[in-house]
Parts: sequence; structure tokens; C-alpha cells
Amino acid sequence: MNLFTIPVPSPSSLWTTVRPGGAISVAGSFAALWAFVKVLRMLRWRVKTTRLLGPPRTSLVYGVSRDIGSSHDRAAIYERWATEYGVAYMTPSVLGQTNVVLCDPKAIAHFYARETWTYVKTPLTLAFLESSVGKGLLWAQGETHRRQRKALTPAFSNAAIRKLTSVFYDSAYKAKGQWDTVIESSKDGDAVIEVQNWMNHISLDTVGIAGFSHDFGSLDGEHVSVAEAFNTFGSNQPSAAHKAFILLASVFPIILNVIPNKRKNLFKKLGITMEQISNELLIRSRREKDANISQGGEENSLIGLLIKSEGQDAELHMSAEEVVAQMKVLLLAGYETTSISLTWALIELSRHPDIQTRLREELLAFGPDPTYDQLKANLPYLDAVVHETLRLHPPVPESTRLAAADDILPLSEPVRMASGNMTDSISIAKGTLITISIGGINRSSAIWGPDAKEFKPDRWLTEDGISGKAKEVQGHRHLLTFVDGPRACLGKDFAIMEFKAVLSVLVKNFVFEMRDGPDTLVEIVRGILLRPRVAGEDGTGVPLRIRRY
Repeated sequence: MNLFTIPVPSPSSLWTTVRPGGAISVAGSFAALWAFVKVLRMLRWRVKTTRLLGPPRTSLVYGVSRDIGSSHDRAAIYERWATEYGVAYMTPSVLGQTNVVLCDPKAIAHFYARETWTYVKTPLTLAFLESSVGKGLLWAQGETHRRQRKALTPAFSNAAIRKLTSVFYDSAYKAKGQWDTVIESSKDGDAVIEVQNWMNHISLDTVGIAGFSHDFGSLDGEHVSVAEAFNTFGSNQPSAAHKAFILLASVFPIILNVIPNKRKNLFKKLGITMEQISNELLIRSRREKDANISQGGEENSLIGLLIKSEGQDAELHMSAEEVVAQMKVLLLAGYETTSISLTWALIELSRHPDIQTRLREELLAFGPDPTYDQLKANLPYLDAVVHETLRLHPPVPESTRLAAADDILPLSEPVRMASGNMTDSISIAKGTLITISIGGINRSSAIWGPDAKEFKPDRWLTEDGISGKAKEVQGHRHLLTFVDGPRACLGKDFAIMEFKAVLSVLVKNFVFEMRDGPDTLVEIVRGILLRPRVAGEDGTGVPLRIRRY
């Protein structure tokens, strides 16, 4: 019998076979079982996986994972290693694990084309997503993911988003009205406004109305429990102990449920809050549907599609648990990602007043608020500013997946193996961890050219503005910001249209400056996702000096 054809169980599944016999014996049995599984997997992995070069471990326990996690610029670390070791390399990780890092467009395209089937989310990611947002689109894999995505797709069609454009403008003009009031009350004709919180309000109210026909009213000063739950993350930065806990949980996901943790409790509270709101909105919408209050055509709204999918005879049936999970996913994704991108855009425009002026001139010359089709096609500099922001500041900067089957990754250029020989493909064994630095690829000098780190919207306006290597990146506009393949962001067009509409209103009506000058240090901190913060501010504060144009 071939040793490498024997299915290798996971340590967490073996845990359930251990019978009570005292804490010491249980711990000893688990350790022995874990070691046995580890040896079997290591033997198979060494035979099946191409051995690549990579950085040496700096910690016996954590490999280089702690160095990456504590860095203020992970993308720069990955890019530096790619320069030193090649477009694919290995990094030592927690307790002897090894990650294969891909920096090659051809290999990345192959990877994304097979995501949800050959490459799946890690047990830690699945456990975290299930506990926070449930078994919705972010959690689902394989056939379950395909079914859920197909059921939701009509809500994000061009026709559906075209109808929502007015919602994006309404939220932007509400913020404008509030800012006008603040500036009018100022003696100096300007005011310092913490913009990130306002972008959060715009995103939350927009996703509430567009997705669920519900106005949270956060732009009107209403107290919103879900906004409060979101905001607690910015003021509770992860401690060193929490970071170590997460690294260890990548090997033993079961400890997520065993060891108390402050941020874990925050996510649990957020999940409960989002579930309560989702259930309230579903009950209201079901009643309206039963009373025939809903107008024709709303069946393709998100809430309409979710209610439709609850029916037992629905072609793409979703359970009640899945329906609530989709609402939680949309709340989380709609709140976090667009607000982060809008905040970064305002920071970059404040740092680059010439770019801000040029954008404003284009918008003012155009005249009235652009329609959906005009936002897509008739404002090239707005489009360039939006995509340059998305390139430099992807809200999700990296992803790690687990190989669910053996695979061979093709490379666009050869790399040197640990043996010293060259190879133009990599053998990947089942169980291998694969990491892609989205920020690293988006900002790679080898891919985007020597000005890759600069905020340069002009690169999107000329034929030769994007280098040949960047054109090899398969993704929306050669970016990995929305990833690619079966798991490409379903709400991409929604997010871009909201981004453009809101930014157009704000830039036409206001002038933005960094409060403490253009050289103000902006650091990266963790909310739920990574967010910008002006150095020295509390939470995720980004105060800008704003005056009316």
C-alpha cells in the first residue's frame, strides 16, 4: 500500500476520538495524535511539493509569520522576498508549516481559476467566518458557493445597479448638507472633519437602502447599534497576545472556541447585532410581500431575491440560516470596503492638491451629476483616480488558501528551486498553504514599473501607462483588488459606482487638505479590515481640513 494515498485526518477531527481520562492524558493523547498526523503530512508534502527558496525562519515557533504580522507594510516584505528569491518562494510559518507565496501573474491566474474547488479557505478562516457572519457567500465553497452566488447575482447586474445610482447620490448629498452646516458655523470658513467616520455613515446608509430598503439614518445622527458594533474594532487594537493567539489558531482552529479573547468577543457581539437587524428586516419584508405592498420589479432587489430563495420550490433554494448569513455578509462588506476606499481617496487627494484640482475641473466641466452610464464611460479622470486608489490601497491586502488537492502551478518565468535547478512550474501537494499578497502585486515595481508606489492616476489614461507585465495580471483592470475567478467580488460594480458617485459629489463641492500639512504621517491600523489613521489620532481618526469650493 502506498503511504501517500492514505487519507490523513486533521488534528481537530482526531480530537473528537479522545476519551475523557484526565486533563493530562487527554492533552498527551492529542499531542501524540497531532505529531503522528504531522509526520504523515510532512512525508507526503516533501515528496509531492516543489522545494523553493525563501527567507530563513526568525522564530522556532512562528517561522516568519510574526515578522509579517507586525510589519506596517506587509506588501513591501513580500515584494522584497520576490526580488531576492523569485516570483514564487516559500516562507516558514507556525510550528513547522510552510507557505508558498505566489508573485507571478500566470500562477495567480491559475490559482484563482480553481478557487473554491482546488484551493479553499483555511480551517481558521472558515471557523472565524462561521462564528461572525455565518454560512453565507464568504464562508461557502464548491457547489454551495456556486448555488448561493447564482441566487444573488441578479441583485448586482448592470440594470439593478443603474436603479441604485440615485441612492448613492442621496447619501453623498446628506453628508454634504451636514458638512455645509459645520463649515457655516466656523469663523474661518473651513472646518476640521474626521472623514473616515462620515464615510462609514455613507456606506452603512447606502447599503441599508440599496440592499434592504431600510434607512439606518446614521447620516441623520440616529444611533445605530450595528455601526456602534463596527466602530468598537477601531478603538480596540489587537494586542501582541491576540496576534500570537491567531497565529497558533492557524494550526489549531479549535482554540478559537476554547480560549477567551477580547476581539473574538467583539466579533461575536457584532455577529449577534447583525443577525438581530437582519431578522427584523426580513420579517418586515416578508410582511410587505404577503400584503402585496412591494412594488413590481423589487423581486430582483437583494432582499427580494433572498425572500424568493426561501421558498421550498425555489430553483436556488437557501435555508433560513443562509439567508440571514447573506444579509450579514452584505452589511459587513458594504460597510467596511467602500468606506475604506473613500477614506483613502480623500487622503490621496489631500496629499496631491494638483490631482484634486484636476479632478474637480473635470467634474465641474461635465455639469450635473452623471448618470450610471456616464459614471462608467464619460469621466476618465474620475475613473483613473478611483482605480489608482483601489490599486494602491486594496481593502483586503492578502489572502491565504489551502490546497484541497494536488496541483501543478505554471509560471510565466522560471524560478530557482532549493536544489539550485530552475523550474517553470511548481508541484503543489494537498494541504499546502498558498499566499497571495494582493497589495504586493498591485504595487509591485517589477509588474507596474518604477513608479508603482506613486499615486499616479495618469497611468490609467494612456495606452502605455500600464506596463506589459501588469497587463498579464488577470483581474478587474489588471488589479487583484476584487480578486478573480469564481470568487471574484460579486459587488464589484456596486462598489465602484458608489465610490464614483460619492467622490464626485464631495470633490465638486469641497476642497480637502491634510489638517497638519501634506507630509502628515498616515499609519495602518486594524478595524475589522486594515484602515488608515492619521498618526497620533485615536481609533481610526482621519481629520481633514475642509472648506467649500
